[in-house]
Amino acid sequence: MSVVEKRSVTIRGHRTSYSLEKPFYDDLVAIAAAKERTLAALVAEIDETRPRDTNLSSALRLYVLEWAKRGRSD
Repeated sequence: MSVVEKRSVTIRGHRTSYSLEKPFYDDLVAIAAAKERTLAALVAEIDETRPRDTNLSSALRLYVLEWAKRGRSD
């Protein structure tokens, strides 16, 4: 089992943090690269579209899961 790591990011001028296991983080980095975005930009995009009752870490995991289910490469 992978250890959860806390990471920080600035979104719209506000510093926040999220916690992800390494496999989720690695996939998120790969998705950002595939979309030709910075990781911070992708996290901000996910943050903007997540339901307000979902925390950012959960939203990031769900995004990675949906990406994997769709088999996306772009």
